[in-house]
Amino acid sequence: MSVYVGIDVHRKRSQVAVIDAKGKVVANRNVSNAVEPILKVIGGLPLGTPAAFEAAYGTSWLVELLEDYGFAPHLVHPSRCKAIASARLKNDKVDAAILAQLLRADLLPEAWIAPPPVRQLRALLRHRVALVRLRTLLRNRIHAIVADYGHDRPAGGYWTGPGRAWLAALDLPAISRELIEDDLGLIDALQDRIDRLDWEIRQRGRADPRVKVLTQLPGVGPFTALVILAEIGDVNRFASARKLASWAGLTPTVRGSDRAAHYGHISKQGSVWLRWVMCEAAQTAKRSPQFAATFQAIAKRRGKKIATTAVARKLLTRAWHLLADAGHTTAPRPTAPPAAAR
Repeated sequence: MSVYVGIDVHRKRSQVAVIDAKGKVVANRNVSNAVEPILKVIGGLPLGTPAAFEAAYGTSWLVELLEDYGFAPHLVHPSRCKAIASARLKNDKVDAAILAQLLRADLLPEAWIAPPPVRQLRALLRHRVALVRLRTLLRNRIHAIVADYGHDRPAGGYWTGPGRAWLAALDLPAISRELIEDDLGLIDALQDRIDRLDWEIRQRGRADPRVKVLTQLPGVGPFTALVILAEIGDVNRFASARKLASWAGLTPTVRGSDRAAHYGHISKQGSVWLRWVMCEAAQTAKRSPQFAATFQAIAKRRGKKIATTAVARKLLTRAWHLLADAGHTTAPRPTAPPAAAR
């Protein structure tokens, strides 16, 4: 007999609902987020039993648990799951049961579950971004302290040898000097880790032929190429470049009625990281011969910000064609098969 599982995941506990092929609720329990409590509810179910849960903060452990024990995980697109959002009676038990019912009826708006190698690559790249942003925050703190005493940064900046010497020679109060030294110490500690990550990223880039393909694009280096690959995964998931641009949130919203259609700003739905990295790459690409004319034409009509976003979308479109045409479309897959359900 077929059964279906719906899991409403929270930070410390989750609601787990099990229904049969007729839609009858077999179990609906609130358990701690750990292997044993969840397996007490679903551990005896057949191998390959489908389990649905919403995409949320900290759900990677649940994906791994379900895969390891032979279940078929289904990640739900949260903004498209209208049945839960519009329900009159809304609580954890109802939400978990609705997820299972949608799974049974094959009406689940699913999101892609990246395989473990892709998830690990995403974690590495996002960690590098977080460290760089933290370094920028610390640098800005130093800029602010120095500006409070009327000093402007030297031509070469603070972070070169002469810049550090200039900073050390400033006549500043003891507390301000202490703050600067602490920030510089943290910057140096972060820099060591950023350099290590950059080395690892370069090695990964050399080992992946898709990176060489993507770096043909202006503004796309090994880091940007790896972010694109990590966020897209297998480009075969997207039937066209337009679908990929839509998934990245780089296509305009459309409101239409009868024969009238009104186009608004980009949707900003989908992968935040892919949209961010394409807009960063567009800052360089918009000055290249391939995109300069397009950028200038759109900038005159709509402004530079919208023109840069348009270049980002064109870059992503070319990235899709490069990957598809070159045949480098296979995303990394898990090496170990899932174990049987227990």
